[in-house]
Amino acid sequence: MTTALALDILTRAKSRGLTVTTAESCTGGMVAAALTDIAGSSNIFERGFVTYSNLAKQEMLGVNAETLEAHGAVSEQVAREMAEGARAAARADIAVAISGIAGPGGSEFKPEGRVCYALATAQATQSLTIEHGALGRAKVRAAATKQALSMILAALS
Repeated sequence: MTTALALDILTRAKSRGLTVTTAESCTGGMVAAALTDIAGSSNIFERGFVTYSNLAKQEMLGVNAETLEAHGAVSEQVAREMAEGARAAARADIAVAISGIAGPGGSEFKPEGRVCYALATAQATQSLTIEHGALGRAKVRAAATKQALSMILAALS
């Protein structure tokens, strides 16, 4: 399924002359990997960012320490700053960001399976949170990858 989404993204972005970047935490580069699995992806994808730690989010993407302190890494506020920072750093037209709790673990306030997403374009940044549930680490990461790709595709539609 992710291959079909990535192929659609490549086709649409290339036809419109648009570029895409990723800022990933809990997916650890899976969205970038899905995009670059497709031959010709270099036409639309130059770089992505895997920012697993808070320090990496700050240094690579410009996420504010105050935002991290106030909302935590798994928040729409941080995801928004990740997407906007990635878009600026990569000089891309579209950036998607993912930060979540793949598991095992979590807390009553931030349970396993909670993933926050953001998509930034020149026009706007939008964000959402999805409770994927305690599916297990691999399934949460796969679901997050599919959601992020679907968001990029929607932005290209």
